[in-house]
Formats: sequence, structure tokens, C-alpha cells
Amino acid sequence: QVQLVESGGGLVQSGRSLRLSCVASGSSFSVIRMGWYRQAPGKERELVATITSNGVTNYGDSVKGRFTISRDNARKTVYLQMNSLKAEDTAVYSCYCNVFSSLALRDFWGQGTQVTVSS
Repeated sequence: QVQLVESGGGLVQSGRSLRLSCVASGSSFSVIRMGWYRQAPGKERELVATITSNGVTNYGDSVKGRFTISRDNARKTVYLQMNSLKAEDTAVYSCYCNVFSSLALRDFWGQGTQVTVSS
């Protein structure tokens, strides 16, 4: 079992920045990919950004050029630097990881952290 603990959400004015962090903990697993998804009220969950253990990144179209994902493999931590925030970035941001554990690939999700951008 893998636990994901997110931090860094909150209320921020439009145009400002926030940084989210997510730490994975547990036993006997190897991280393949970590990242963030978000879900706004009344909308489907969408990709924000993911990063593989060897640094390959993938971003949702709506955040390209504004958000940057990075990771610390040794600490099993992923970061999301969010710049030039807009009101439409308001959502619950959930950390995600895909791991290899017990001879299988498994997905885990964090509880989510609220990001609210005021216009």
C-alpha cells in the first residue's frame, strides 16, 4: 500500500503563484510516474501534469507554459509549481502515482488539496 500526502493548496489571487507537494510513502514499491490531476465543481477530472521517474513530463493543454512539475526521486516527492494562476485553475488537485509493487503496476491517489484562485 502507498500513501500520498499533499500540501501547499490554498487561496491565492489571480496572477500569483502556488507550489504543491506530494510525498509517497509505504513499503516495497518503485515509482513509475507521479503527478497531478484536478477536478473543478461540475467538471470532469483532468490531467494537470505527470512526470516519470526518469524525468519525462506531460502537461495538460490548459497549464502548459504556466505550471512546472518536478520530482525528487530519493524523497519520492513530486512538486507542482503553478505560476500566473487564473480563476479557472480553481479546483481540487489530487496527487497520483503509478508504482510497481508486488509484481504488479498499481495506481494510488491522494486525498486532494483545494486550490482557489480569486479574480
